Amino acid sequence: MTSEIGSADATLKSEIKQFIVSELRLKDVTPDGIGDEEPLVEGTLGLDSIDFLELTVAMEKQYGIKITEADEVRRIFTSVNSIAGHIAQHRARASSV
Repeated sequence: MTSEIGSADATLKSEIKQFIVSELRLKDVTPDGIGDEEPLVEGTLGLDSIDFLELTVAMEKQYGIKITEADEVRRIFTSVNSIAGHIAQHRARASSV
């Protein structure tokens, strides 16, 4: 079961990386070039507040999650790992209802 969770986790992280690259139309970045723990806020990708707004709206549409507070955006978009964790929590809450 642990390998199934790890596999799902790796799949989600890969999906998130592809999502970031495609939604923000990053030219010189590949999904494989984004590290799981790489800081997205003030990180090497050079994302700004407009990028995070675009990602927030796109994630709400794609994953059905709502991000309403500015502090939440900073916490959730810390890294690919933090985004994956937030989506996983959202899915777990949704499946327990």
